[in-house]
Amino acid sequence: MRAHARWRRRRPLRTRLALACTAAVAVVALGISAAAFSIVRYELNHQLDQHLTQQATLVQQQHRDEGPQVVYGECNYLAAPACAQIVSADPGKAPNEPYLLPVTPATRQVADRKRAGYFTDLTIGGHPARMLTTPMIAAPPGARQAVQVALRADSVREGVRQAGALMAAVAAAGVLLAAALGRTVARTGLAPVTRLTRTAERIADTRDASLRIELPPGRREDELTRLAGSFNTMLGELEQSVTARRRLVADASHELRTPLTALRTNAELLSRADRLTDSQRERAAAALRRQLREVTGLVNDLIELARDEEPQPLLEQVGVGRLVGHCVDTARDHWPTIAFALENDAAERTVPGVPARLSRLVTNLLDNAAKFSPPGATVEVRLTAGLELTVRDHGPGIAPEDLPYVFDRFYRASAARALPGSGLGLAMARQIAQAHGATLTAEAAPGGGALFRLRLPA
Repeated sequence: MRAHARWRRRRPLRTRLALACTAAVAVVALGISAAAFSIVRYELNHQLDQHLTQQATLVQQQHRDEGPQVVYGECNYLAAPACAQIVSADPGKAPNEPYLLPVTPATRQVADRKRAGYFTDLTIGGHPARMLTTPMIAAPPGARQAVQVALRADSVREGVRQAGALMAAVAAAGVLLAAALGRTVARTGLAPVTRLTRTAERIADTRDASLRIELPPGRREDELTRLAGSFNTMLGELEQSVTARRRLVADASHELRTPLTALRTNAELLSRADRLTDSQRERAAAALRRQLREVTGLVNDLIELARDEEPQPLLEQVGVGRLVGHCVDTARDHWPTIAFALENDAAERTVPGVPARLSRLVTNLLDNAAKFSPPGATVEVRLTAGLELTVRDHGPGIAPEDLPYVFDRFYRASAARALPGSGLGLAMARQIAQAHGATLTAEAAPGGGALFRLRLPA
């Protein structure tokens, strides 16, 4: 058993499937051939037995008043009538000529009505024959006799032999056909798996996630086609992930190039501080500190975006109303030229989350709205009892062509390129929202400006 299991594990799936299909079809072919042979043999013997029964009935009708005798004795030829004889239950009552068919104690018991009639296979003149021994129903009163009739069974034996040879040939052809069908079924049925394997191997060799498995026309909804479709979907997600990673690296490199260049310039300038005036050194030092803050903020944002979900041990029940109120108060201090109007209807509602991350989410939305608002404008903040937070500004709004990309990393609309920022704030806000099971959307506000809608899970 262990050797068989090892052999099965070492065989390819196609070989195992082909062998299984071959075995199944071969068993069916052999079973049908055996059943057909049994039916043919039974029918041929049954016809011979019926003929013997008819001959026995005919003998009883023609010799009902006669004693023991040999009725017909020429049965050495196929064309001759059946050999027939009447046997008495009393061994002392013998015919004038010897019996041609064997008379046994069982024959006497049939004549004496102590045993039912029976069929016997025997040999007559070196040829196969079949004999029927049956009670003589129409015997004279008081007579106890049996009738024995026999016929050569050459034709039956030859018919059975030919049927056996034919069924054997049919079974052999069935086994060969089963092998061919098993190989075809294995090759055709596993074709999608073969294509999937080749595609996976090519992806592993070339690291090209743009490859796809060719699906059959018509998109049959079978298991293998669904597997290939799911694999293509997974490849699409992988390609998008790889593309996003490459774009993130390229965008981060581009965003870091400018502040790093400025840092190097100011650092070199400060290295020659003895040639600068006090005011020049102060301006260079202030610029260096500002650029360091920008680079630090950008790197921290990238680190935050690299996390896909919130650490579970940090989750706690967060009072949404208090958190939003605190964020609005902080924004008022940070943006003194912008008015923030807060309408809070969920002061007592709580949601599970990380307070620092949710605070960062709300702060990013408020900073984005304040950045695009003109001085003296109002940013409208509303938190409903159903835990829906809306932040609406009265700035230039979001162009329709920019709306699908406002949450992409490093994406900055043409109207925002002159403003400070790295283009990561809204991307980080959406990631934090998704990590908390919330949804964040952007839309054009009625009458101008932008409207951001955050739906927290109740």
